[in-house]
Amino acid sequence: MQFKHPEFLYALFALIIPIIVHLFQLRRFQKIEFTNVEFLKAVALQTRKSSQIKKWLTLLTRLLLIASIILAFAQPFFALEEVVGKKNETVIYLDNSFSMQAKGANGPLLKRAIQEILSELPEEENISLFTNAETFKNVSKKDIQNDLLQLDYSSNQISYSAAYLKAKQLLSSSPETLKRVVLVSDFQQKDKSFILPEDTDIKSTLVQLQPVNKQNIAIDSLYLKRDSNNELTINAVVSNTETNLENTSIALYNDDELIAKTAISIPKNGKSTANFRLEENTKINGKVIIEDPNITFDNSRYFTINKPEKIKVVAINEANDNFIKNIFTPNEFLLTSTSAQQLDYNKLTGASLVIINELNQIPISLINALKSFSDQGGVICFIPASSADQASYKQFFTLFGNQGLFFEKLQEKRITSINFSHPLYKGVFDKQIVNFQYPKVNSYYQTNATNTILSFEDSSTFLYKYNNLYVFTAAINIQNSNFKNSPLIVPTLYQIGKQSLQNTDISYTIGQTNAFDVPISLDQDGVLSLVSDKENIIPLQQSFSTKVRITTDEVPTKAGIYTIKNKENSIQSVSYNYDNSESDLQYYNLKTTASYQVLPSVSELFEQIKEETTVNELWKWFVIFALIFLLIEILLLKYLK
Repeated sequence: MQFKHPEFLYALFALIIPIIVHLFQLRRFQKIEFTNVEFLKAVALQTRKSSQIKKWLTLLTRLLLIASIILAFAQPFFALEEVVGKKNETVIYLDNSFSMQAKGANGPLLKRAIQEILSELPEEENISLFTNAETFKNVSKKDIQNDLLQLDYSSNQISYSAAYLKAKQLLSSSPETLKRVVLVSDFQQKDKSFILPEDTDIKSTLVQLQPVNKQNIAIDSLYLKRDSNNELTINAVVSNTETNLENTSIALYNDDELIAKTAISIPKNGKSTANFRLEENTKINGKVIIEDPNITFDNSRYFTINKPEKIKVVAINEANDNFIKNIFTPNEFLLTSTSAQQLDYNKLTGASLVIINELNQIPISLINALKSFSDQGGVICFIPASSADQASYKQFFTLFGNQGLFFEKLQEKRITSINFSHPLYKGVFDKQIVNFQYPKVNSYYQTNATNTILSFEDSSTFLYKYNNLYVFTAAINIQNSNFKNSPLIVPTLYQIGKQSLQNTDISYTIGQTNAFDVPISLDQDGVLSLVSDKENIIPLQQSFSTKVRITTDEVPTKAGIYTIKNKENSIQSVSYNYDNSESDLQYYNLKTTASYQVLPSVSELFEQIKEETTVNELWKWFVIFALIFLLIEILLLKYLK
């Protein structure tokens, strides 16, 4: 028991006063003698004995009466030592990621958590609360009630350790407050182990909400492919958990028009693929849909097929260009192949890729034109000539940076290593090839390049990239190399050409860094926007003379098909889908540790907080005791004879 005003306890010394009064009576008795006192003596003894009992009982009740009054003024109470004299600071992280759509015992996990927070949070108490997208600092229930009731699911879930660190930042640094961090989530398993930062000054509580059913059907991915009849198909990979599913319906739409519908069977914890044939050279704003009432965000997936823009390529040759013509075919590229003497410099203006094919000497006028071309976002592929003019080469590379080709070395080397993780080979190889027919060169130029794509057997560089410049370190004519006969030359040059103008993919993932080019020339103050029926945004963009490069990361936030617009003019469409990592309903098995406590519901959390922070005041009871002892004293004096 603790006291709010312990200084009043000094008044307990006043209890000695009634004791002194009772022990040292000031009244003296007068003796009267009688002749026959035997009978009177017996009466006197009996009266004195009962009188002594009455006096001691009266003394006891008075002592208890005074003590009760003194204790009432001292205001005793019961409470935990760590909460005495401290204010409470509570920060709640409310996970509103898509996995919180799962159904619990009383409905969707997120909606149930919101209801319990609003019903259990005291009206007068202020807390801080944040979600994956919003933050409410030091607010009352009234302040956030409408926001929580309208809270939508978010595609961007922060990690649990990041959520804990953000919660710590919302707490004050005052040592006079009782700090509490609460994470409310289903704690979906993202990594192998669950790690939370430790802080002994903060009481951490994890409220793990669990669904009653882990069944989920999801469209994992979409990709284009040609079937055995060379017909273009869109393939939808569908995953399933918990139980085997038969005849699951899946539909394909172009805008709002149903194109095709089929049924597939999906094994438990497995995947199946649905195939839909598409019309060639047809613009499609597509959507693939399945039916699943449990978690709905992954029931649809969008894709877009625009009319492909042909990429303009200029090849400047002093060596045979047949291999260039065979790779950059007219169905995808607009190739202009010429010699340096016959080059029309105006052709560089509209091109996306320029290939320098073994020029022995690079004129200064061409070097300046290529520098301007590169500054406007153009890509250059440089293939050196054997025994070339080193002075002009040095001039060229000096203008482009500090990485270039130095002296030529006559030595046979094999090209043995492929940097499979380089963006140039993204999606090219199904698996990493470690033993292939190695091409070779008879001579090569040494370099200080670091961003290596292909390398020799001694790890020196054969092909590297520096900004917008791809550089081979050896001539690839048949006298110096058999690289033209290698399977590597086609994907390498083809990918350089395709990535020189990054046409839109069929879809992109929200939350990842995505970049694509829009072939348009804008005015000085012109901007492109992404428009859908859900969002209208202006993305990060970089304007060049013949194209605009758009980069998206945190926006857009809603899945769907977006129209790329220049003011009111529609240019093309692009699709965005949610990350499907939330579809895997696997959860951490959390148990209470020394660092944090695990609870199953928000209601139980607030009940525990109430118990821990409640101060039970006892002064009213001591007032009641004082009145009771006063009444007992009155009854003793009146009725005890």
